[in-house]
Amino acid sequence: MSSGSPAIFWDARDELTPRDFQRITALAKEKFGLDLRPGKEGLVAARLRKKMRELGIASFREYCEMVAGDATGESLLALMDALTTNHTAFLREPAHFDFFRLRVAAEFGRRGRVNVWSAACSTGEEPYTLCMAALEELGSPSRCSVLASDISGRALEAARLGVYEASRVEALPAEWLRRYFLRGEGAAAGKYKIRPEVAQMVEFRRLNLNGQWPPFGPFAAIFCRNVMIYFDRPTQARLVNRLAERLEPGGYLFVGHAESLTGVEHPLQYVQPAVYRRGGGR
Repeated sequence: MSSGSPAIFWDARDELTPRDFQRITALAKEKFGLDLRPGKEGLVAARLRKKMRELGIASFREYCEMVAGDATGESLLALMDALTTNHTAFLREPAHFDFFRLRVAAEFGRRGRVNVWSAACSTGEEPYTLCMAALEELGSPSRCSVLASDISGRALEAARLGVYEASRVEALPAEWLRRYFLRGEGAAAGKYKIRPEVAQMVEFRRLNLNGQWPPFGPFAAIFCRNVMIYFDRPTQARLVNRLAERLEPGGYLFVGHAESLTGVEHPLQYVQPAVYRRGGGR
């Protein structure tokens, strides 16, 4: 090597060892039901290195020890934040929102207030879309409430803020943008903010779907979409049965179109792709 060539250093502490990967995946499985199988080592290492740099931690071993020794549980939640992808969009899988408006909101709206749970709400697009769909059918914000939960504190902060780049709302009808959003001006140009009367329909809450749940519900509809793909079959079965218990008689569960409940034992009736119904009701 010539004297003018840059030195390249490699630090073995920066390697994710099989033992470290096993410890991380065991924690994710035990605490959150997250099923990280062999082959995900590169993804896990890349996402945790950023968190380690933020904390000033040099090795995966030290990071594992820090997470395991944090009695507050906040480091575990930060681990989950780092490992999961908060991908979402307004009107994602739009057939679900048509069904919700025309069947769920219309049916349960005749009885009274429509209560809905967005069980993996990410940065807020899903619960706000539910509000807008309900308003299209019911007219008044007082006739529908949405509980929106997620395990990610980072995602919930963004959801509560309710501010989105123009590119994020382009799938929405132009009339919805005029009716349910404030358009940014000046420093906020190119952004849209959910109107206060819509935002007030939503209660955001941090919740681990595989942990203990406080008493809430029952709900006319539960949206738990594109989260069970991270879980193994036994964890999926437990979750679906717990969700079913929180539905009103005749209430509906919506799952992601990539999430088949085939082979999962549950008490719900199949309605159409990715939509299931609890028996009973009027």
